[in-house]
Parts: sequence; structure tokens; C-alpha cells
Amino acid sequence: MDQYGFARVAAASPEMRVGDVEFNKERIIGMIQRANQQGVEFLVLPELCITGYTCADLFRQTILQDGAVKALQEIAASTRGSLMVVMAGLPLNIKGRLFNCAAVIQDGDILGFVVKTHIPGYNEFYENRWFSRAELLDIQEIRIGDKAVPIGNDLIFACEDNDNFCFGVEICEDLWVPVPQSGFLAQAGAVLLFNLSASNERVGKASYRASLVEIQSGRCVAGYVYSSCNIGESSTDLVFGGHNIIAENGVIAAQSDRFLNTSDLISYDIDIDGLLSYRTAMGACHSGQNARGYRRVMFKACPSRRETLQRRIDRHPFVPDSKGQRDERCREVLSIQTSGLVTRMRHTGLSRPVIGISGGLDSTLALIVTARAMKQLGLSTQNIMAVTMPGFGTTDRTYSNAVSLIKGLGAEFREINIRESCLQHFRDIGHDPEDHDTTYENTQARERMQILMDLANKHNGLVVGTGDMSELALGWCTYNGDHMSMYGVNSGVPKTLIRHILHWYADYEADEAIKGILYDILDTPISPELLPPSESGTIEQKTEDVLGPYEVHDFFLYHVVRWGSPPAKVLWLAQHAFSGTYSRDQLLAWLRVFYKRFFSQQFKRSCLPDGPKVGSISLSPRGDWRMPSDASPQLWLKELEEM
Repeated sequence: MDQYGFARVAAASPEMRVGDVEFNKERIIGMIQRANQQGVEFLVLPELCITGYTCADLFRQTILQDGAVKALQEIAASTRGSLMVVMAGLPLNIKGRLFNCAAVIQDGDILGFVVKTHIPGYNEFYENRWFSRAELLDIQEIRIGDKAVPIGNDLIFACEDNDNFCFGVEICEDLWVPVPQSGFLAQAGAVLLFNLSASNERVGKASYRASLVEIQSGRCVAGYVYSSCNIGESSTDLVFGGHNIIAENGVIAAQSDRFLNTSDLISYDIDIDGLLSYRTAMGACHSGQNARGYRRVMFKACPSRRETLQRRIDRHPFVPDSKGQRDERCREVLSIQTSGLVTRMRHTGLSRPVIGISGGLDSTLALIVTARAMKQLGLSTQNIMAVTMPGFGTTDRTYSNAVSLIKGLGAEFREINIRESCLQHFRDIGHDPEDHDTTYENTQARERMQILMDLANKHNGLVVGTGDMSELALGWCTYNGDHMSMYGVNSGVPKTLIRHILHWYADYEADEAIKGILYDILDTPISPELLPPSESGTIEQKTEDVLGPYEVHDFFLYHVVRWGSPPAKVLWLAQHAFSGTYSRDQLLAWLRVFYKRFFSQQFKRSCLPDGPKVGSISLSPRGDWRMPSDASPQLWLKELEEM
């Protein structure tokens, strides 16, 4: 692993000839050398790649069996001086039975042999004609040369320097059965799973195969690396395509082309530390009765200090890249928000939502969610009491958009100017209105919330909250002001995603008039509008000028909360993601802001109103994030100061 916990894995399909172990050995050694040059730490090769999978009755020939073992020893010898772990397949004859095995090799040594657990009794190749099931193996070691090597389907490989870093191996059919072997390996601690396979091609099988790998990596919270033999196998009755797949925690990370005439290799950097952190958060789901019987075989860490990553780091981890996936994400999030509000209104029997509309992103989304909820409930949007409350910082642009949006969606429009009530409050508490401090700002936010709460009481209504998850992470809300509501529909939605949801709604559900309003709202700078505007009437108080860009803070939020990444790793990832856009010094300064505010503002999150979780992260004190309000950030800030 490198200093940030990434391990470079590879799946390869070398050129091969059926039964020609000398040819296959040379191509395998060449592939090992190629992988070494690319900084690969774990290389998995196909099932029975030393002999070929389609040898059929030739497997019974002792010359082929002995030749495979001799070739394996030479392959192992070729790895001397390298800490890359290599997995290659071959048949082993043990007490008159043949076993389909994966040899695990490092630095010239054979660390162990993993035996295939599930032998298909009826498939295109009738494999049980030649090979026995692992349960029939009655030894735990096999002598290869002058060394006794562990053998079985009960081996798990653990790192000498980090006992939490383990990997496991299964072979082809072991993944396709109802209860895959890799599930038990994951329960025993394997965070990397390797599959040596020989999966033939037929119409539609490739997508199903990829789905199996993808889903299993997610179920096991692991990196899953799958290698399959290529078109060099016999084409007597079947064709093999060399389909190599790498998946990480439920996502396909890399996939090879099929039907190539040459050797092929794909590689990817798996976030081992991130997976281990996520498993820790999941708790007991990765312990089990079946995990206790595994024998541990130690391997040496392959240290690396590479400064480049062989994986893409998403700038916007909450927002899918492709338009199709992004559209589906936006539709689904809106549906979750809408369903949450529908259920709350049905439960409370309250049919008059009360919502404050500022003309900004968050209140716009909350109003759209509320309008959709009313439609699902069979109620008129006129039942929505939408209140705009101009204050000292309200600009003509946001006021106009707020009014137009309320009327365009058919809600009841109310305008309550808060300037005089705030001035009266300043007089009551002895505050100079020319002193534009925190008191000046928070008075307005609390006055607005008092109005909304009292209107809800008066009209038997329910105050719909507008604050989003990004603001909650940074505490960019007034305690008991916009921080409060009776149901917070946006509390699980990050700011970077809100923009896309509004775009989606504008393009697919809004009429032309609403569409134009939404586009102008999307083009308006983000601001709480609590300080007076400029002389020309434009927004003077811009949130991102104070805190830093929300796209950067959402990136920090994702990696800190979702993956438990330490500050140095978060910064390093941010440098990769935002290269050419923001400098390291800028990112470092904003990361300090993030940690300071994330810790100091927990007291606001500790008493959040109810609101729906929509993605992989929630800051609800009743759900995914429970943190003491007086926790110290010094350990995290110290790491940043030392960088």
C-alpha cells in the first residue's frame, strides 16, 4: 500500500496455448514483469492458466500435471526480489485426486494453494469429470520442492505489517453459487478478493458476470478483482473472451475489452484504508461463525510512495457523471424527499405546510418538494402558505424570484417585512443597528423562524425546513433560526446536488415560466442576505467568499464522513480532484475551515428536526452521525499544521 492506504491491483489474461505449459509460463512471466513495471502490488491471472482450462482429459496425463508444477516453480523464481503478490491457476494431483488450485506467490516463494470449493457437475464443460471438490482434500500442506506449502479452501492471507489488511482467493464457480466463498472470506477479514476464472462467452453473459462482481464487492465492502482466460483456450465447443473486471464496494472500477488476440491487463488503485474504515462503521456485519475456521498465511507489504493515482477522484462525489445517472439520481432524491413529507403530513394530519421563501436554492427546492407532496396527497398547492420576509439584505433579484416562484406554483403568497420588528428588537436588547455583527444577522433569521412557527400554530400548519446538508456540516445556519423547522426536507441533500435537482425539475417537470425563474435562481450567488446589499442593489454577502466553494466542502464532507479519511489524505485527494482549478494552499486553507467549523458546530446538528436521509451520508444525530458537541479538533488540525 502507499502512504494513503491505496493498493494497486491488476487482472490479466496472458496469451496462452492449451497444454503448452512452456509457452504459457513465458507469457505469464512476461505479464508479471509488465505488472511490476506499472507498480502493481497484486496480480491475479486466470483459472488453470499454466495449463489452459480446456485441456479436458489431458488433465489426467502426469506429464501435464508435472509440467505445470515445474512451470509454477519457475514462475515463482521469476518473482524473487519483488513483493508483488501473484495468483496463478494450475491442477494439482494429491493422493490420486486432481484439484483445481490457485497458487499465491510472492518474492520467489509459494505462500499457499487455494483449492476450488465448488466444482460444477453440469455445465458446458463438465468440470467434475476431472476435478474433485475441496471438501475431499484431506491434507493441510503439500510439499513443493523442499518446502511445505499450506493448501485448502480455508486460507486467508494477512499482511505482516498490518493485521487488518487481508485478502482472500476464490475460483470461478465459487462466485456463481448461492452463497459465494468470498462472503466468508470477507467475514474473516479479507478486504481484497481475487477470482481466478475461466468463464466462457455467450450472449448476455458478460453483463451478468460484471453484475455478479459488482454486487459481491458491495455486499462484502471489498475490492473484487476478477480475471478470466482469453481466446487462446480451445474453441471446440466454447469461446472464451478474457473478461477482466475490477470492482470496489459495489461499483465497477475497470473492465477490459473482450476477444483480444493479445495479452491484456487492467489495473486500479483500491482504497484499502477507506474500505476498512467503512467496515468499522458497519460494525458486527462482518463477523460470523464461518469466519473462525480460516488459517492465516502471512504476506509482506509492498510499500509504495507513488504520487499519482490510478483511479479517478470525483470532484463531485454526490453527483453522478453521466447525464442518465444524474437524471435518475435527481428524480430519486426528489421522490424520497416528497415521500418523507407526505408521510409526515399524513401522520400529523396537518394539511397546511408553512415555508419561508428567499429566492435562493434551498428554499426553492423545499417549495418544489412541498408542491409535489401536495399533489401526491390530492391537495391544492393553494394550501401551501409560502412566506417571503424581506430584511436588511434582501435584493430585488431574490425578492422578485421568490414572489414569482410562489405565484407560479400556485401557493398562497404572503409577504411580511421583518425590518421594523428587527429594529424594535434591537431597541429592546440595546443593540446598535449600525453594528452589523452576528447579533445583527441572527436576529433576522430568528425573527423569520418565529413568524413561520407562529403562522403554523395559527393555521394548524407544519413548518417545512429549507437548510441543506452542506450548511449543516459547516454550521452555516442560525441556531433556532433557519436551523429549526418541523420537518427538514433538505437535511440530507448536499449543496452540489441541489443545483442539479433544480435543473432536472426545470427541464422535466416545470412549465416554461417556472423554468425561467429556476434558471435565474441557479445563476444567483449563494448568500444568506443578512447584510445590506451594495449601492447598486446587488448581493454583497457571498457565502463562498467567506467559507470557500461548496464543491470543495462537499468533497471534504464525503471523504471525512463516508470514508473516515484523515486530513492529509483528504488534502491529497482534493489536490488530484481539483488540479488546475484550486491551488494546494487554497485547499489547505479551506480544509482548516472545514474541520474547525465541523467540530465547533456539532451542537446545532445534535438537535436537528426530523428529515429524510437520501444518500450514503446523513448528519442526523439519530442516524448516521453521532458526535459529542464538545469534541476537540486539535488532532486533525495538528496533522494539517504539520503538512
